[in-house]
Amino acid sequence: MPHPVQDFNQRIIDEFRAHHGRVGGPFEGGRLILLTTTGARTGTPHTTPVGYLPDGGDRILVIASAGGSPRHPDWYRNLVAHPQVTVESGVFTYKAKAVVLAGEERDRAFARAVEADRGWAEYQEKTDRVLPVVALHEIARPGPPNINASSPGEAIKLVHDVFRRELALIRKELAAGGGTSTLGAQLRVNCLTFCQGLHNHHTGEDMAMFPFLADRHPEAAPALDRLRAEHEHIAALVEELRQTLSGTDLDSVRTEVDRLTTELEAHLTYEEDQLIPLLAHP
Repeated sequence: MPHPVQDFNQRIIDEFRAHHGRVGGPFEGGRLILLTTTGARTGTPHTTPVGYLPDGGDRILVIASAGGSPRHPDWYRNLVAHPQVTVESGVFTYKAKAVVLAGEERDRAFARAVEADRGWAEYQEKTDRVLPVVALHEIARPGPPNINASSPGEAIKLVHDVFRRELALIRKELAAGGGTSTLGAQLRVNCLTFCQGLHNHHTGEDMAMFPFLADRHPEAAPALDRLRAEHEHIAALVEELRQTLSGTDLDSVRTEVDRLTTELEAHLTYEEDQLIPLLAHP
């Protein structure tokens, strides 16, 4: 007979993979990954849905809360024994190295998590163990990222949807700030991580995809020129957001995020309309 927790996890895993990271239930509207670890005793792979925190650069953070249980979750014991793991975001799949944070670095990261969601503090209050915070560092590999898509056109749509979902989450988090004028540390990290991801995506298009399409579809030159110009405009908006994030005025951040959201959505929709048909006939 299946274990209730295993059965629940498997339903989440199946839904996550079927809908490219979108799930319902307790994880709906949150940041979720599938984390595959190697069994500490068995050596067999185990996949678990885990909430995560953006942390900028090439790493994300996960917290081994186990709902405040007195025991570390199995996935944590596994990655301590075997630090190389696999991360699925719903769109991207990559290998990562797990590093357990210690001392002040752990405490700062956990404080950011609590600032973003009081639930982490409630889990900590339920147990005597210190909840571990683990950084998952993406292991760089040559070539393009591993996107869970069946065609280049689908890949563009899925990546764009990642940006849409993350920006929607950031807007929700900004709205939840209520009347406070202080921008939270984790919210600032979320925004900067989004900005960096958007920059990397546009740089990759400018350097690789657009030249490829221009060579094969000369008739697309006007659309590609417009998209390059839009990339520069959005980069300017992102830079304004970065500068605003250095302050504490939540209203200013909301204004910049609203501007970026409106113009980015128009850009993504235009890009999909123009590029997906071209990629169907490369």
